[in-house]
Amino acid sequence: MINILYEDNHLLVVEKKVGVLSQNDGSDTPDMLTLLKEYIKDKYNKPGNVYLGLVHRLDKEVGGVMVFAKTSKAARRLSEQIRNREFKKTYLAICKGIIDSDGKFYDYLKRDGYRSYVTNSKEGKEARLSYEVLSSKNNESLVKINLQTGRHHQIRVQFSYHRHPLLGDSKYGVKGKYPLALFAYKLEFTHPTTKEKLSFKLLPKEGYFKQFNLTKI
Repeated sequence: MINILYEDNHLLVVEKKVGVLSQNDGSDTPDMLTLLKEYIKDKYNKPGNVYLGLVHRLDKEVGGVMVFAKTSKAARRLSEQIRNREFKKTYLAICKGIIDSDGKFYDYLKRDGYRSYVTNSKEGKEARLSYEVLSSKNNESLVKINLQTGRHHQIRVQFSYHRHPLLGDSKYGVKGKYPLALFAYKLEFTHPTTKEKLSFKLLPKEGYFKQFNLTKI
């Protein structure tokens, strides 16, 4: 059952579960775009094709809050907010090692197939984020991350490069007993038609996150 956080004639804000794709990749893995189109079709008894715009993505391994556009106008305006960096995405992550203080990462990332890496030259794309350390225990740190650019695997690559790989990250760190400790817990943007400032928050409850108290975030 899909967890619907908000819905009106223009938007659909939902929880994406870990292991679900944002959109179909040709495999048999379930994806949010297909599931939500079926949800709309069933709920409103709509014949034919259903429009639903994908304006941002989360990796298959990442759960959290996503917004979809129910009209092309909403999709266009949300995409414009993303281009203008007015669409704010905040993540929670648990990484290896004790991080002493809040900070920022500013690197250049280059993509190579299904992986990305930090490059010392400007042939890569600018990748910026800031983070706040919320708690540390057992040589692990819980951080809140404000993503300022949206590069492929950006958070995972940058934290790994700076010697604090995310727990459970088999691609850029070490595979663990739980899935990747990265969760898109907050979305903030302006409603595409009413211009109201919207904010949606969802806290992770599974895996590595169970060891930390998240109620005060």
